[in-house]
Amino acid sequence: MSGRTGGGESVRAPVSVLGAGSWGTALAMHLGKGGVPVRLWARDPGLAASIRATRENSRYLPGLALPESVAVTADAVEALRDGRIVIVAVPSHFVEAVLESAGAHVAPGAVLVSATKGLEPRHGLRISVLLARQLPGRPVAVLSGPSFAREVARGLPTALVVACPDEAVAVDLQRRLAGPALRLYTNRDVVGVELGGALKNVMAIATGLGDGLGLGENARAALITRGLAEIVRLGVAVGAQPATFAGLAGLGDLVLTCTGTQSRNHALGHEIAKGRPLRVVEAGTPMVAEGVRTVSSALRMAREAGVAMPICEEVAAVLFEGKPVAEALASLLAREPRPEEERVRRA
Repeated sequence: MSGRTGGGESVRAPVSVLGAGSWGTALAMHLGKGGVPVRLWARDPGLAASIRATRENSRYLPGLALPESVAVTADAVEALRDGRIVIVAVPSHFVEAVLESAGAHVAPGAVLVSATKGLEPRHGLRISVLLARQLPGRPVAVLSGPSFAREVARGLPTALVVACPDEAVAVDLQRRLAGPALRLYTNRDVVGVELGGALKNVMAIATGLGDGLGLGENARAALITRGLAEIVRLGVAVGAQPATFAGLAGLGDLVLTCTGTQSRNHALGHEIAKGRPLRVVEAGTPMVAEGVRTVSSALRMAREAGVAMPICEEVAAVLFEGKPVAEALASLLAREPRPEEERVRRA
């Protein structure tokens, strides 16, 4: 992934980042500050032109300047040229279309890194599975963990997980993507890391709904804890390791997204609890709350695995069936008493 000039000076291979939203831009800025040449691809040519002209992504990360080593383009061929690491950081419902249009330009030996915290909505696939199907023969890894894009872009301390079944690939990515303020841990459990990053968004909507009703901090703690139990049940049933959910991509990301002031999913739930329609809340921000689309895919996966996910079911009922938030809470409280510790069937 690296080379040398004729004079012996080390040259760092470029990293391609697909997606110039807040997270893709933040990762590009982090890498650029470390001297890595980055090619940041934006679907919107107007956004790409604006960022090039101002050296700032005023739509998603206003007030933060991009390093000079970050080149911005709307041309997929230019963005992917010579990229040995390709980070996919587009919303889950755009990934398939982006791969169909840009996938042919990904180098055969490139390592694909999913930084998308969601599930593919049409078939309920994990994004790493979609990447492997669309671009076969290339190593696929997942980057996840507790992280708000603005803090990463500002260089504030952050710890993430890079997961890959090939430990050598994970270790190489750990070395190439980490920095002074961004610590990376490796993990082989792609399923657990990916599901933890996707499902915590649904639980953040649930805690936002509860906070919007003014239910208090006890209720928030209960939702987070029982939400984690749901995530673990589903994850273990489809092959994840239980310990993964006690780590950064599980509990760490769940707590941050359910309680952090910058959480889009929590904010969406809070606004819906106040009586605002989903379409209005989503139209009011350029940011995507991944939990809205993830919940349907999660419930499909749960049905196929024979796993109960009552919090996800009530979130979906509120979002898509117009169920009043107070009734959804009542449904959860009315469930039959049961032991806290439950046996989980492994796939």
